[in-house]
Amino acid sequence: MKVYLTHTDEAFAGYFGDRALAALREHAEVVRNTSGRVLAGAALAEAAAGCQAIIAHRATPGLAETFAAAPDLVAFLRGAVDVSTIDLPAASEAGVLVTQATPGFVDAVAELGIGLMIDLARGISHAGAAWQHSAAPPARPGLQLSTATLGLLGYGRIARRMAVLARAFGMRVLAHDPEATIADGEAEPVSLPALLAGADVVVCLAAATPETADLMNAAAFAAMRRGSFFINLARGELVDEAALEAALESGHLAGAAMDVGRAPDQKPSPRLARRPDVVATPHIGGLTREAAEHQAMDTVRQVAALAAGRMPEGALNPEAAHRLRRLGIGG
Repeated sequence: MKVYLTHTDEAFAGYFGDRALAALREHAEVVRNTSGRVLAGAALAEAAAGCQAIIAHRATPGLAETFAAAPDLVAFLRGAVDVSTIDLPAASEAGVLVTQATPGFVDAVAELGIGLMIDLARGISHAGAAWQHSAAPPARPGLQLSTATLGLLGYGRIARRMAVLARAFGMRVLAHDPEATIADGEAEPVSLPALLAGADVVVCLAAATPETADLMNAAAFAAMRRGSFFINLARGELVDEAALEAALESGHLAGAAMDVGRAPDQKPSPRLARRPDVVATPHIGGLTREAAEHQAMDTVRQVAALAAGRMPEGALNPEAAHRLRRLGIGG
């Protein structure tokens, strides 16, 4: 097989790596993206000409234009869990298989969430930046986590891990997720109004669906405790950013932190990131060596399966992917 790896040189070290590349080369000839830019549409199809598979970095969309202009393409393998930028119907219509990686970032994102919470609680980034510029910030009391309440909006794998870490600090943990079963001793299941009103720190980890768009809106922020903190580790579309900015501007919220937002590649919006009461990281929640290699190796295993004539794990549209027959997969 011949495989096109979309990662730019800048993204390669953080999101794929030499070990995964060496493993991939055991199963396929690899063509690297040497353009220095994120490719999409016809440009991606042209770069991947002659390749049976594309391994796509999370910033690389899977557009209908790419599938239509890539006659050799059999599979489009996303090296991440999020496939929202892949046109799955267009891939299916073209007969191209789409796959996703499994989440290897649970610990990484949960640990970043705890770090952001500590930063907000004690004003670390703000005080540190001021001190570096020889300006002594006014001393203000911080929030002591051992006496504080954490509210987890959404209770999936990352939230469960955060609950464990928060309880180690002595925090009370509330959780709201109509779709989840919350076991005794993990967190206190509560309604959304009770969570917003009862938490010193609200962390958004809800699933992004059409129903949860702008879940955190003006009414939700108004329902939070005055002087509380908000953290978004899920998706940018869950938060009405104008409402968040207004809640910060009025002083109702003491601060916010985010690793995601509505800027490209789900990064925090610069307007919010520049605020002194905001701690923003550029979508690095899953950016640890262990998490990145986990997902890169998922794509390596998928290529290995394809090369061996087997359906890979993580396949999203196997029934429509008729080009797989070229590799001896399917009827």
